[in-house]
Amino acid sequence: MAHPFLHFRTITRHRHRVIAHCFRAGIGLQGLFHDLSKYSPAEFIPGARYYLGTRSPNEGEREALGYSLAWMHHKGRNRHHFEYWNDLNPKTKMYEPVKMPIRFVKEMFCDRVAASKIYKGREYTDAMPLEYFSRGNARKKMDADTADLLEEWLALLAKEGERAAFAHLKSIPNNAPYGRDAEAEKHK
Repeated sequence: MAHPFLHFRTITRHRHRVIAHCFRAGIGLQGLFHDLSKYSPAEFIPGARYYLGTRSPNEGEREALGYSLAWMHHKGRNRHHFEYWNDLNPKTKMYEPVKMPIRFVKEMFCDRVAASKIYKGREYTDAMPLEYFSRGNARKKMDADTADLLEEWLALLAKEGERAAFAHLKSIPNNAPYGRDAEAEKHK
């Protein structure tokens, strides 16, 4: 049974939480455009049809069909998802993860924290986004520097809380180098 009103409420609550987090992280304007594609028919209709309440409807669509067209639409239009950042390596001729610009890593952090809050409700703790990341296999599918940076920020959230984590993110310029690029900058 489809749940368009429940789905609309869930995605809107999530989006508003991400927007608030993005302002705290220093990318407020970017946050205003977060997940607008979820309101498109390509994503909204399957989201309502496969609404689960405690986890993404994309999982329900995958369970029913073996794939999620809504997710494929979403990840191809939203640069805060690491899955967006895959391209053909001209040397290996293989699709490989690409390092994400830091402003999108910030948005990914905000998205993950907000999703944990929405799906876990009153049970949410600041350790949950890190636990979810550690349990999953995202690290294997994303650029190593991007994964390290996200994990570092999620660990900061788990250890020191939201105030410290968002203050740290806000202090980092949105075009700052990180990982191997930051190391190379130090040695110039």
